[in-house]
Amino acid sequence: MSQSPTTAPAEQPWANPLRDPRDLRLPRIAGPCGIVIFGVTGDLSRKKLLPAIYDLANRGLLPPSFGLTGFARRDWTEDHFIEFVRENVMAHCRTTFREDTFRQLASGIRFVQGSFDDPAAFARLSDTVSELDRQRGTRGNHAFYMSVPPRAFPVVSRQLADCGLAKSADGAWRRVIIEKPFGHDLTSARELDRVVSEVFDPSSVFRIDHYLGKETVQNLLALRFANMMYEPIWNANYVDHVQITMAEDIGVAGRAGYYDGIGAARDVIQNHLLQLMALTAMEEPVSFAAADLTAEKTKVLSAIRLPRDLAAHTARGQYAAGWQGSEEVCGYLDEAGIDPDSTTETYAAIRLDVDTRRWAGVPFYLRCGKRLGKRVTEIAVVFKRAPHLPFESTATRELGKNAIVIRVQPDEGVTMRFGAKVPGGTAMEVRDVSMDFSYGRSFTEGSPEAYERLILDVLLGEPPLFPTTREVELSWEILDPIEEFWSTLGQPQPYRAGTWGPAEADEMLARDGRHWRMP
Repeated sequence: MSQSPTTAPAEQPWANPLRDPRDLRLPRIAGPCGIVIFGVTGDLSRKKLLPAIYDLANRGLLPPSFGLTGFARRDWTEDHFIEFVRENVMAHCRTTFREDTFRQLASGIRFVQGSFDDPAAFARLSDTVSELDRQRGTRGNHAFYMSVPPRAFPVVSRQLADCGLAKSADGAWRRVIIEKPFGHDLTSARELDRVVSEVFDPSSVFRIDHYLGKETVQNLLALRFANMMYEPIWNANYVDHVQITMAEDIGVAGRAGYYDGIGAARDVIQNHLLQLMALTAMEEPVSFAAADLTAEKTKVLSAIRLPRDLAAHTARGQYAAGWQGSEEVCGYLDEAGIDPDSTTETYAAIRLDVDTRRWAGVPFYLRCGKRLGKRVTEIAVVFKRAPHLPFESTATRELGKNAIVIRVQPDEGVTMRFGAKVPGGTAMEVRDVSMDFSYGRSFTEGSPEAYERLILDVLLGEPPLFPTTREVELSWEILDPIEEFWSTLGQPQPYRAGTWGPAEADEMLARDGRHWRMP
């Protein structure tokens, strides 16, 4: 695990005075530090970042010597910005709003007005950071959160370098947090990495994939490696195929400027779904330190093989008008801000194979889309049928394949599907039943938001949940040939809003003698 000079190694928790060596279960508490958010007035900041920072403070995981600085073009006073933070925290925080917690947080809140191309604004930001060091005791430790479009990353990085904020002395740390997308193809991802790495040390660059901060995604590792009953059957001898689904029931309203030209595959498959696939398929790591986790995920991504026939084993679609529940909704091409001739896909499905001994012959099907039947993200490991069933054929006609389904959202948990005898009667009749584990029903502790976990990890300098440069590059190497092929096809196949995607997605699995799960 890469560490900054002031971050205690994981194996020496006593080096952190806030941790008691007699009880390693104590919460991880950030040391003195500050965070600067660029794009602080945007949706991500309002709905996720500011509430997450408040929730961390409310849980006692941020120190009294913490500073929060917002950078935006708005001509606001500091008091105006503090009220903006209060409104959004109250609207979106997960924990109970407490006035004393907010007052403590607000005493360290600052605001800098300016644009990204204004050196004077960054000089004011440098003065603000120095003032927080003196008055709040942040000790020169600062993270810079780029909640901005990728095209702004280079200019912000260079401005931070020019005003002296990218580097710190006297053992303090400076870190940069980059939101996806990490480029729009392999070439742009490498250029983005080059520009950011010129300013920040590579070990100080944290790429946020918020799915990796979700409790259920981390529970996948516990499910596999803390239990003897699953790992022995987690291979090609027993697994028929794996389906990874991220379905949304919303359209692109409000995000047309970002989404059109990007599409479902670049938006979701390149990062979220390939990361979930890597965690599902990887070998047991030596430890859960960043380097060991990354090594195993990288092996999976390196071993992924594209289908030989992209026409037969990929599918894309674009939602048309239909009904989302009881609401009639418009099609993608009728959304405000969308080019009526757009060929951007709102649904994408692909088959991938992993050329390793564990997974040889097991297809992984990844799908994502907007305006689908409901909002759900899940990983379904579907097992082969039993080689012999000593029952009458009529007794098992409704029996499907066994499956373990990890539900990432919204109802986090794990479901096991297996065959059981129907009660009553003298005949043996077997049907599918489900055994369900739900986080909400099994634990009294509430699950923190993904951004709480990830922001705290950045402040602690602990990078296990953040994709590395190599992982990002490998993901683009997988997706780029598919995108290049799709670019020759013209308009995606339409599907009605509220359904589960285009017909060609069903045909894709039917060619393999399989069908999509109904979540």
